[in-house]
Amino acid sequence: MGEAGKKAGGGEVSKEGARSSDPEVPEKAQRRRFTAEYKLGILEAADACRDCGEVGALLRREGLYTSNLSVWRQQRQSGALNGLQPSKRGRKPRRHPEAKRIEQLERENRRLREELHKAQVIIEVQKKVAHLLGNSEAIESEEPS
Repeated sequence: MGEAGKKAGGGEVSKEGARSSDPEVPEKAQRRRFTAEYKLGILEAADACRDCGEVGALLRREGLYTSNLSVWRQQRQSGALNGLQPSKRGRKPRRHPEAKRIEQLERENRRLREELHKAQVIIEVQKKVAHLLGNSEAIESEEPS
């Protein structure tokens, strides 16, 4: 078939309109994984580029995007040279039930301490107001002996 038999999407189209499968294309694309050495090498090569268009040529040659360089530069700057391995994807490990309960109790403890602090401030203000109004016997009866 000539150019008229092809569509913009790829493989040839038969008279029935169905695409023929291309044996060169894998069924599911594999995610690329980059080693720390490769990332550092690309960053060094990109940093060495001085002329206009050199970085673009490097990225095209390696099949990378500018976002790759941005993320890798941030990782390098933060000192995560050992952490340049691909991040683990998928579900996070389950937390231990006791750890969840401890976290809940710590939150409640923090909340109760804040309420206690507010109550103490209110009591102090009430004492000062009572003292200013001359109600000193109310203050003396409330204070512990």
